[in-house]
Amino acid sequence: MFERPGKGQGDGAPEKERALLIQVDFGREAVGESLEELQLLATSAGAEVAETLIVRRSAPDPATYIGKGKVQDIAALVSTYQASLVIFNHELSPGQERNLEKAMACRVIDRTSLILDIFAQRAKSAEGKLQVELAQLEHLATRLVRGWTHLERQRGGIGLRGPGETQLETDRRLLGIRVKYLKERLVKLSKQRGVQRRARARREVLSVSLVGYTNAGKSTLFNVLTKAGVYAADQLFATLDTTSRKVWLAEAGSVVVSDTVGFIRDLPHSLVEAFKATLEATADADLLLHVVDSASPVRDEQIAEVNKVLEEIGALGVPQILVLNKTDLTGLPAAVERDECGRIRHVRLSAKMGEGLDLLRSALAEFARDKSRGGAGGPTSDGESTADAADINASSPK
Repeated sequence: MFERPGKGQGDGAPEKERALLIQVDFGREAVGESLEELQLLATSAGAEVAETLIVRRSAPDPATYIGKGKVQDIAALVSTYQASLVIFNHELSPGQERNLEKAMACRVIDRTSLILDIFAQRAKSAEGKLQVELAQLEHLATRLVRGWTHLERQRGGIGLRGPGETQLETDRRLLGIRVKYLKERLVKLSKQRGVQRRARARREVLSVSLVGYTNAGKSTLFNVLTKAGVYAADQLFATLDTTSRKVWLAEAGSVVVSDTVGFIRDLPHSLVEAFKATLEATADADLLLHVVDSASPVRDEQIAEVNKVLEEIGALGVPQILVLNKTDLTGLPAAVERDECGRIRHVRLSAKMGEGLDLLRSALAEFARDKSRGGAGGPTSDGESTADAADINASSPK
């Protein structure tokens, strides 16, 4: 198996890795947008994309995912481009990963490993780092062949021969101890968050969480609403750590607004599990502002992916307002749209240009008033927010 570089190896800043990106087309989905997203993920992780390849197959090959012939073709390209990394936009089994690395003589990672690496780079808070490390270790548990090379190998000798702990067993035991410790720390942090949420509930402070697909503009919207100065950039997973700020609305009083981690297609289950302590704030919110990149040609699929994760964390039943962001790219005016019962369906705005923010503040104030009166006329939730996709399509240019 190809020897992986250890943590901390080398001096100075790490060199940018040249990577080949592989997308397998099974004829069941549009691969163009998926491959474009993989390129954004790779560049967000710091890779230099040398070439992108689409491989067509009817089904995955059990040994190498793409078949022996394609493996040889890609191995030749690895040599031609002097690439040090091959990234698959799919989930590979440990066996497939090892076989591909052996044939291509370079590191091979799948989509899950790539996303985990980006999360590891972006986590800033102590809790965020714990959550990412837990997800990485649980992913590593299935890939322990020649894993923790800093551990001394068990060797036999006079008086030492016989049954003993192998390197793999040692790795698994140490990994298990670390995973248990991380889970215990995260449980304590989750309890602390619970105390804070109960205190806000006693003060009857409205809790609003921003959710949405990564790079939809959540952090930009959060900054213009709260003046928080949270890092925002045109890249995937620019921010990971949940940030909460209090906003004063003239008609509704104080509102706590939280910016959460962005979601993405095929978000690794281990990450969802690890970030559950953070995402509990979403499930316990009074209202979700579901931020959508209205200029994206695949916004309907992105809305569906976000709702899929919300369902997984038990937040799909929380009332939602769809915030159709980036109207500066679609050319549509800022507006509030309602259903036949007068309930808010979605708000169109541009967080970057500051257009439509007054409409969003008015929508929040209206929700707060309705909630205090017992919930009449509030925004739609779960199924109705996905059902609005047809109306979004009708009002937004492709």
